[in-house]
Amino acid sequence: MQILIWVCKVLLICSILGVCPFSLAQTISQTPAVCSEADRAALLGFKAKILKDTTDSLFSWVGRDCCGGDWEGVQCNPAGRVTTLALQRPERESSLYMIGTLSPSLGSLQFLEVLMISGMKLITGPIPENFSNLTRLTQLVLEDNALQGNIPSGLGRLSFLQTLSLAGNHFNGAVPPSLGSLNNVVQINLGRNSLTGPIPSSFKSLLRLQYFDLSFNLLSGSIPEFVGLFRNITFIDLSNNHLSGNLPVSMFSLVTLSDLSLSHNQLTGIIPDQIGNLKSLTTLSLSHNKFAGHIPASISRLQNLWSLNLSRNGFSDPLPVISSRGIPSLLSIDLSFNNLSLGTVPDWIKDKKLSDVNLAGCKLRGAFPKFTRPDSLSSIDLSYNFLTGSISNYFTNMTSLQKLKLSNNQLKFDISELKVPDGISSIDLHSNQVFGSLSSILNNRTSSFLEVIDVSNNLISGKMPEFAEGLSLKVLNIGSNKIAGQVPSSISNLIELERLDISRNLITGTIPASLGRLVKLQWLDLSINRLTGKIPTSLLGIKSMRHASFRANRLCGEIPQGRPYNMFPASAYAHNLCLCGKPMPPCKGKEQEMSQ
Repeated sequence: MQILIWVCKVLLICSILGVCPFSLAQTISQTPAVCSEADRAALLGFKAKILKDTTDSLFSWVGRDCCGGDWEGVQCNPAGRVTTLALQRPERESSLYMIGTLSPSLGSLQFLEVLMISGMKLITGPIPENFSNLTRLTQLVLEDNALQGNIPSGLGRLSFLQTLSLAGNHFNGAVPPSLGSLNNVVQINLGRNSLTGPIPSSFKSLLRLQYFDLSFNLLSGSIPEFVGLFRNITFIDLSNNHLSGNLPVSMFSLVTLSDLSLSHNQLTGIIPDQIGNLKSLTTLSLSHNKFAGHIPASISRLQNLWSLNLSRNGFSDPLPVISSRGIPSLLSIDLSFNNLSLGTVPDWIKDKKLSDVNLAGCKLRGAFPKFTRPDSLSSIDLSYNFLTGSISNYFTNMTSLQKLKLSNNQLKFDISELKVPDGISSIDLHSNQVFGSLSSILNNRTSSFLEVIDVSNNLISGKMPEFAEGLSLKVLNIGSNKIAGQVPSSISNLIELERLDISRNLITGTIPASLGRLVKLQWLDLSINRLTGKIPTSLLGIKSMRHASFRANRLCGEIPQGRPYNMFPASAYAHNLCLCGKPMPPCKGKEQEMSQ
């Protein structure tokens, strides 16, 4: 306000004297406008409703001028009216948040064009109804907060809106049909909420739509035929809903569509041959539905497709015969858990330069397949098949391999013969006939990249190995084997461990107190062994524990009396020698004290 008074005085003097130096006039013309008092009050009304701000974004909202560039996230036009309010939590700072609600005062920012308040996690309550008065808005982004209630139907009056994203909140109720009036909208993202009902028929008017995401809701009904009218669409994600019925044929005329995800629904019918018309398609995910019939050979015409996921449906033999030139861009394929009886991996899969091959439950038989380009593979899942024999020499050339899953087969080999690349992060061999000693894969040469080992339900024997420092293991499952000896105190070196299962073995000795140093542990199963002594009270230091079982050992003494151990069911401690204290009966000394 003081600047405006000064400018007026200068102009008055200039008009009286009839002179006004050019440099002074230029200076006056370049003086930024002070923000509107009404807009400043509206912003401060929002700030007042935020009870806690660990992002410190609103810390800068002080002083009279909200347009001077010091108020974080606020931009103004030359007339001093707020046009942009953009507060977004940095992606790498996941611990930051705001607590509060959206103030209706923001609805009075009549020149606002961009409203973005996203990633604040704990902003609750509804979207104020008067946000429908923000008729100049082109972008409304309120992602990843904790907003709730119905989506206001009045948002359909924001005729200039191009982007509407309310993803990652707790909205419920139906998708408002009024949103079909947003004729200029290019992007709609309502994913990760609890919206119900069908996709509104009014959406057939959204002819400029390019990005359409309604994933992770509770939507029902069929995919409407009018999606074929979205001639500019590049992205459709309707996954993780309750959608049913057949795929609309009109969808396969969308020549600009590059990403299509309809997984985790209840869709039925076949994939029509017209799928080959989607010439821009790069990713196709139809997993976890009820599709049946054959996979059409026309998919070979999808020149840009790099990810194909048709897992967990009812597709049946035969697979299409695809030439070496078919699907030339393919990198990832998942045909797991259909009604396929492949016998062997098809040549067109073995010969491609793939990074991910997932053929679990495809009735593969015989020896482990040889891939023509093993160096490109980063993930292999051939679990739940009938593979036999040894796999000891297959992975030496798979220099990029990170994840190996071969569980539930009939593989029989000495684990000491297993040679895997140094960069591997996950090995899952559970439910085979693997034998030998754990020390061959867990030793001072074990890669620091290794995070998951699951060799449960095999024939592994010997003792538990010592654990070196520097390992990054998060999951260690060696249950249901013939492992003997004691749990080494060096188990405390597995500081990243989240899940430990050594159940159903022949392990003796006591539970080491050093186990309590594994502060990230969430799952612990020591059941059905020959452990003796007490359950160490050091385990009370593990605050993240969600499941623990000490059942069927030879343990005695008081159960650690603190959460969560005294809250677990009694079955977690059953069939031991003399465990006592909650949730088991009181210890004898404590029982006498209580009676006195």
